[in-house]
Parts: sequence; structure tokens; C-alpha cells
Amino acid sequence: MEQTLTIVCKLQPNPEQATKMDDLLKAFADSCNYANEQVKSGITSKTTIQSLVYQDIRAKFGLSANQAVRVCARVGANRKAAKVKGETVKEFCPTSADYDARIFDFREKDRTISLTLLGCREHIPVVLANYQIGKLKGRKPTSAQLCKHKDGLFYIHIQLTDEAPEPIKSDKVIGVDFGRRDIAVTSQGDKWDGKQITETRDRFSRVRASLQRKASKGTRSTRRRARQILKRLSGRERRYQTWLNHNISKLIVLSALSSHAIIAIEDLTGIRERTNQQPRNMVQI
Repeated sequence: MEQTLTIVCKLQPNPEQATKMDDLLKAFADSCNYANEQVKSGITSKTTIQSLVYQDIRAKFGLSANQAVRVCARVGANRKAAKVKGETVKEFCPTSADYDARIFDFREKDRTISLTLLGCREHIPVVLANYQIGKLKGRKPTSAQLCKHKDGLFYIHIQLTDEAPEPIKSDKVIGVDFGRRDIAVTSQGDKWDGKQITETRDRFSRVRASLQRKASKGTRSTRRRARQILKRLSGRERRYQTWLNHNISKLIVLSALSSHAIIAIEDLTGIRERTNQQPRNMVQI
């Protein structure tokens, strides 16, 4: 069985390259929307979608052959994912574009990414920390995504595929139960209280509500300042929760490794919908 690891690296394009990447992302999204509109919604096969709109995409949007193929694959994959949820694909936004080995290359020697854009090929410097350097050393990744994050900066999401290690055979089992009051409780007695994260989320909720009121009803300078603060706070809560979840899961895995045990978790189907129905504590402080 194979497993895929995504390495996220920040790009450092010059202004001209940034404009070209914006143009590529827009053309990719426009192509996806065109294919989604022209092909019947029930068709999810990328091969069928490609046979119907490939030539039009090449002619209308200026994409290369492989980029047009990636568009058809993206539409098909999104339709399949939406079908599982009983939904339909409505619109594609210019925030990401898929790449394969013919239109993307990681150059370890000079730490750049080679990307095919609209009618050109660009070599773009990439920022690598020790973690990314270690994972990418000696590798020739064959797929990636060019993304523009909410901070307005460009990133490359590089996919590395390896054979998954053989699972541990053990008669020892560590059961893990997840919840909202207690983030995680193991059968070994380890417990992580959710009070801190709940208080943090409640605080962010109160701050957002207050700033949103000021952004709509305050003076001109107050509205501008409130919008600036909202932008700065955007994503901070999510990053905090991601950091906390990562540390808890790491401790559970290390505990299992030290005792040569396997981990069993509860069925998490629908947990996001169940927990998010509970309202935030909006008591003023």
C-alpha cells in the first residue's frame, strides 16, 4: 500500500513571475469552470471529460497540453468527492493548479521550482527549512500543486509517494476516544482537557464579533482599523488548534511505539457536523 506525504514550501517569485502565476491560476480556474459547465454534471470520468472539452480548453485559455489534462482530472475528482456528499460542484476559484512531472520539476541543486506557466517556463526560488530539505533530499517528485494562500503568498505543495510501512503486529491495543470536553482520552489513562482550546475558541469568537460590529458601524478610521485587525487574526485560531492537535497525536503515537502497541480510535464519521452544531459561549467579559 502506498502513502502520500505533502510538503508545503513557500515560493519567492519576483513581481513578473508573481503576475504570471496569477494569470495561470485564473486560466486554470476558468478552464475548470468551463469544463464543469459544458459537460453534464453526472459525468465524473476524467477521460470522458477530456474527450469532450480538451480541444476547447487548449484554444480558449492558452493552457499547455498537460495543464489541460490536469484541468479535466481536477473536475472529475471534485465531482466524485461532491457526489459522495450528495452535492454538486458549483465553482472553482483561482487559488490552486495541479502539476505533473512534465510541467513541474524540483531542482535540488539550486533550490528552485521549475513550473510551466502560460506560454513559458519559469524557475522560481523556494524557501526550504531543515524538515523540507530532509524530506526532499535525493527525491524527484512527480506531482505538485501551485497554491495561493489567504496571506496572498504563493506556495508549492509537493506530493511524495512511498510504500507504507508494514503495520505492527501486537496484542497490545491503546484505545483513543475523542471529544469536545476532553480532546482525547486513552485506555492507558492519558487525558488532554479541552478546556483551554474551548476558552481560546470562545475568546476568538467574542473578539471577531466585536470587531465585525466596529467594522460596520464605527467611524471611518475605526472601520479601517477593525478590518486590519480582523485580517491579522484570520487563521490564528486554526493554526493554534492544528498545533495542539499535532502535539497530542504525536504523544499518543510515541506512547504506542514505546509499548509496542497498536492504536484503535472511534468512528469519527460526522464528528465535525455534530460538534460544530454546539454554539460558542458568547458571554461578555
